[in-house]
Amino acid sequence: MLPPGDILRPATLQDQSALEALIAVSARVLGANDYNVAQIEGALRGAFGVDTQLIRDGTYFVVEHDGQLVGCGGWGRRRTLFGSDARSDRDATELDPRHDAAKIRAFFIHPLFERRGIATAILDRCERDAVACGFSRFELMATLAGVRLYASRGYAAGDAIRWPLGDGLTIDFVPMTKRVPDASTPV
Repeated sequence: MLPPGDILRPATLQDQSALEALIAVSARVLGANDYNVAQIEGALRGAFGVDTQLIRDGTYFVVEHDGQLVGCGGWGRRRTLFGSDARSDRDATELDPRHDAAKIRAFFIHPLFERRGIATAILDRCERDAVACGFSRFELMATLAGVRLYASRGYAAGDAIRWPLGDGLTIDFVPMTKRVPDASTPV
């Protein structure tokens, strides 16, 4: 449940510059306990950022507080697991919900609004929408800070991976999965 006055809505292409700013401040402040400055800045060049395909698909959401974007996140019905428009290796092939897992994607919260239930509200919306589209499994690539949220929501962590950022930099991510216990039961 969102704090009173906060609004959860689908993101629009007009939100793109505000989303870029939100993602940058979230990564730089909330990511600082797990990553160094060079890793964060490297990730902001492709691993972190806006994926306009999610917006066009209607599967990316924002939370507004007094007109300011304070949280974002979404889910994908396409093969790309993470990354922004800047990544050239994205795969827009649609998934088959009978065999594939929906992709939970690109969650970022403004540091002044962390731990207020915003990410949980967005995640609940994503899971409900994906289940309504026939998906019974979810997968994601979590930041080290995000692992705690997803684990608290029933996601199981795999072995951490070291993702290349270029210029000799790498960043650790954790693949995570969740299965809907009974696809006929709301998430």
